[in-house]
Amino acid sequence: MTTASQVLDRVLVLEMVRVTEAAAIAASTLTGRGDEKAADAAAVEAMRAALNELAMDGTVVIGEGERDEAPMLFIGEKVGSAIGTGPRIDIALDPLEGTTLCAKAGPNALAVLAISEEGNLLNAPDVYMDKIAVGPGYPEGVIDLDKTPTQNIEAVAAAKGVKPSELIACVLDRPRHEALIAELRGIGCGVMLIGDGDVAGVIATTNPDTTIDIYMGSGGAPEGVLACAALRCVGGQFKGRLLFRNEDERGRARKWGIEDLDKQYDLGELAKGDCIFAATGVTDGSLLDGVKRLGDKMTTNSVVMRASSGTVRWVKGEHRIS
Repeated sequence: MTTASQVLDRVLVLEMVRVTEAAAIAASTLTGRGDEKAADAAAVEAMRAALNELAMDGTVVIGEGERDEAPMLFIGEKVGSAIGTGPRIDIALDPLEGTTLCAKAGPNALAVLAISEEGNLLNAPDVYMDKIAVGPGYPEGVIDLDKTPTQNIEAVAAAKGVKPSELIACVLDRPRHEALIAELRGIGCGVMLIGDGDVAGVIATTNPDTTIDIYMGSGGAPEGVLACAALRCVGGQFKGRLLFRNEDERGRARKWGIEDLDKQYDLGELAKGDCIFAATGVTDGSLLDGVKRLGDKMTTNSVVMRASSGTVRWVKGEHRIS
């Protein structure tokens, strides 16, 4: 029988792009229409159909929610055309990362997907996660959630050989981050605020062209795992800790096998082994251009990365409109 590693290598690397392309194209037809739910539903349906064409025994470990909340691509759902016979693969996905961005035609809406061999992606519950991330090139341990924001900025600045005032931090623009933003600006650090799309925000730390040095703040735990799958491919550091608002959320975490609720996770604990990350732009952003309609064609821009080889492929597609 073909092993999961061989399938990840020979088949699924570029097949993942076809899956994210399908979701991005479907969502793009509703860009700027103001209907978040319709855009998300279109992306979900297209991604599920594309996944079911692949010869694998896939399990959604991070998806649209639990079965009673989501009609498809729910946590635990089986996808693929070889269920029970094909290689067992775990799947983390967000068919439309940035639903509000898409609805308002804002930047950085993406269709995102990560896969790994079975058991290598943390089955993160749909709760908040405190996150901090930097790109490659820093000494191990330069960031730590047990440090204050000021201490983390000072550590990254020292490792980079610059002053804290020369760094730029990416932070989700949310009321819960007011104190964080004030502290960063108080030490002279630049702050780039984003409305949504923290997967793109984390990945932006790996690209010098974005000028973003560090990502800080809380966002969705599932998005944290997706971002880690990308960082595993291109390098960088990530720390995450689950945040719970009530006992119900703690119970959901235990249900999915999380025992230490206060644990600070490293990058390699959230996404390990050989994994593949793929994303296609829905709207223009710092990582990828969005879907464009040109006459009887649509163009897409995607990236696909593989951890074991460190390969990053940028894929531009042209799709005939039927």
